[in-house]
Amino acid sequence: MELPDAVVADLKSEVDWAPLIYFCLYRALIALAFVTLNGLSLSPRVLGDVYPLLFERTALGYLTVALVFAVTAGLRRPEIGSQIVLQSFTDIVALTLLMHASGGVNSGVGMLLVVAIAGASVLSQRRIAILFAALASLAVLAEQAVTSLGGFVPISEYTQAGFLGLTFFATATLAHYAASRVRASEGLAESRAVDIANLAQLNEHIIERMYSGIVVMDHELRVHRFNAAAKELLQLDDSSRQQPMERVLPQLWKLRAQWLIEPDRPAYNVRSDSSERDLSVSFSALSARREGEVLVFIEDAVAIFQRAQELKLASLGRLTASIAHEIRNPLSAINHASQLLAEGGELARAETRLTEIIRTNASRVDDIIESVLQLSRRAPSQPSVFAGGPWIGQFISEFCTETGNNVEVKVELSEPHLKLRFDVGQLRQVLWNLCENSLRHGGDAVVLTVRAGLSADGYRPFIEIQDTGPGLDEEAASHIFEPFFTTRNDGTGLGLYIARELCEANQSTLTLRETLVGAAFRITLSDPRRQIQAL
Repeated sequence: MELPDAVVADLKSEVDWAPLIYFCLYRALIALAFVTLNGLSLSPRVLGDVYPLLFERTALGYLTVALVFAVTAGLRRPEIGSQIVLQSFTDIVALTLLMHASGGVNSGVGMLLVVAIAGASVLSQRRIAILFAALASLAVLAEQAVTSLGGFVPISEYTQAGFLGLTFFATATLAHYAASRVRASEGLAESRAVDIANLAQLNEHIIERMYSGIVVMDHELRVHRFNAAAKELLQLDDSSRQQPMERVLPQLWKLRAQWLIEPDRPAYNVRSDSSERDLSVSFSALSARREGEVLVFIEDAVAIFQRAQELKLASLGRLTASIAHEIRNPLSAINHASQLLAEGGELARAETRLTEIIRTNASRVDDIIESVLQLSRRAPSQPSVFAGGPWIGQFISEFCTETGNNVEVKVELSEPHLKLRFDVGQLRQVLWNLCENSLRHGGDAVVLTVRAGLSADGYRPFIEIQDTGPGLDEEAASHIFEPFFTTRNDGTGLGLYIARELCEANQSTLTLRETLVGAAFRITLSDPRRQIQAL
């Protein structure tokens, strides 16, 4: 990202025009001083005592031209090169005439030519600077020759004129060299300024596009700034800037106090009261003092768990594949042997019952292996945005048709235009598992209620399945999502675990809610406006 060429050109032009304008003001002040000294009629005269009329007219003309030059420089017309040449030539002519009217090199006016040459050398190229020095030297020598025509001139004045000419050349060379170094330094500074500005814009762009939330807290514990991710994760608005952190973000303010006590702790897990999300919060001091400015990093804990889940599933897939190979072969042999024993017809009733137990448990072990393999072979989620109301209605119709018409299901849709972001196939698998689980544990006259709407933050949709069964005790509720935990003898204990894994793969959460009647499982989906990277 670079500054436009027009802006860079204006900056370079300002570097040349500003010194020229200042030099024009200096010229106008010098000319005004000459006019003022001439108008005071001092006795004896300080300047212009040899040719008073020439001094007066030259001073007035010099002042007029200096004012004109100041106006043209301010208007920047004509171009700067022409103005430098014209102004420098005018300085040499006017100052030489003023010096002649004041008695030659002994008057001291010639030293003003040194300033004029220095100013011209700063603003022009090296060849032009040397040309001005040569013209000034010739003008001084010509003035000395004209003065000598009027009478005897001491030889020392010729020496002064020669040294003055050498001074012109030395001044032109040194001033141009110094100006070149200054321009190089200014150019480097401008280049660094452009690089810094570009880097600042790049950093700003990167920070705004980060999925991690960033909050900067100043030394007065005020929210200095935050990026778009923090705004979404913490439900902030523009009015939160420069506000006390204790009032705007009380949870982070308390966590900061804990961080000061235990600074080596890498992160804190907290559930946001405003967005109802599980967040991972870490702190970093921007200076040597932790009490100063602090950088706060906020990440969605679901996204962090999702990245860890990818690694876990990869390892689980390799492990379960080897386990399935080692277990299924002898398991098939045991099951086949029990079938042969049952078909022999020579077994007693008790022995036949034993063969049935063998086949039943072998089938259960096979189901467990198949469930674990299904988890490890799960295809990557491909979330898409779709209308929630029609999809939920179609799902309920399919579920009632396949499970029997005696199932009573109520639908409560609080948001008619609800949008969902989820892998459609995986969402169907999760809801089917939850509904079957409610029917299995709810009893004969169980009634299912399917609710859908928006969470408290107004952005994240949810789907809730509630039954009218006996519910879960506190002990069972604390282990309900653990693998292989079940309250039925014929269950595998992997249904709810797989459902939760599928939700987390879609950056959603599956939780068990406390209710007065039955059990309620809520799926809180991700914001459909936010892009999700599928795993």
